[in-house]
Amino acid sequence: MFMRFINWAEEAVISILLVMTTMLVFIDVVMRFGFNSGFMWSQELTLHMSAWFVLFGASYGLKVGSHIGMDAFVKLFPRTGRRILTAIAAIIGLFYCGLILYGSWIYLKKMKMIGIELEDLPIPTWLAHGMLLVGFTFLTIRLFQILLSVILNQSDGFKHADEAKESMEIAEELKGEEGKI
Repeated sequence: MFMRFINWAEEAVISILLVMTTMLVFIDVVMRFGFNSGFMWSQELTLHMSAWFVLFGASYGLKVGSHIGMDAFVKLFPRTGRRILTAIAAIIGLFYCGLILYGSWIYLKKMKMIGIELEDLPIPTWLAHGMLLVGFTFLTIRLFQILLSVILNQSDGFKHADEAKESMEIAEELKGEEGKI
């Protein structure tokens, strides 16, 4: 139930951010080039929405396996070796996320204590930069999932986009269609 909510929240936030960022940039371009005006705050808001989008997207990419794999070396090993290397990589990733979360917590606490707002928007800096905690928390959850699946022997590596394999499948499909013509 918890993971279903996490999946839903992640996908909902990514979708909303993509639509909002696209609409804001489109409206701003029309305003600037069509009416020689615009919003002073749109660039800052677009920057922050893009940062949120990237962090949520990195987590989502781990979930669905859309990151490009750099696993030629790992594939040289038998299944047990791949599992060990994947576990090590996940643990290193979790350690990195822990460092970022710790540093983010200190940074956000100081920003809240100082009480400054963004340059062009009346939003507290600590709130706008809270994406660090949220995004890396989601990334941590995904890395834990990968580590758990390796420990439970459900997988032997990260899911990756295999562009070479996909290209070969498309080429085979096109060959098959040429034979039909």
